[in-house]
Amino acid sequence: MGKVSVKKNKNIYQLTRENLGLSRAGAVKYIPGDPNFPGMDGIPEYRLVKIEDGTAPIQPADVVAMAKRYNQPELRNHYCCHECPIGQIDAPEVTFKGSIHEILVSMAVSLKNVNHNKIRLMEILEDGEVQEDEAEDFDKISEELEHISMTIEALQLWCEKMKVRPDKK
Repeated sequence: MGKVSVKKNKNIYQLTRENLGLSRAGAVKYIPGDPNFPGMDGIPEYRLVKIEDGTAPIQPADVVAMAKRYNQPELRNHYCCHECPIGQIDAPEVTFKGSIHEILVSMAVSLKNVNHNKIRLMEILEDGEVQEDEAEDFDKISEELEHISMTIEALQLWCEKMKVRPDKK
């Protein structure tokens, strides 16, 4: 492993690489290209330096490649939530850092709550409008649905990290 940077305010891409004990040269040696991004054969070291220093904007293909190499799919979520203009509006940030057991318990509780409230949700939505006297119940149910969505995202990221990759066999 090469020298560890003493730079302050490291971005998530540099922190992730360093936490994995990879030098830049070691990281780029195995950062794959992606068939979804034609012409992207991986990330050259000079580009990785610029991405980590913040002197070059990171591109979606860079994030996909790093997420694969580092086995950190949450890098894609971070990019969408913090760097992509559309994602900053539409993509929820997955911040759940618990164990798989905590994720599953959270999902079970949320699903139970929504199942309990499904009749109320159907009553609210029956006329195609949310009336003033229904707004509080609707907001609570909407929050619970959002929590389920976030829990599912966390579970999907966890599952992706657990997949055995061909380069790790």
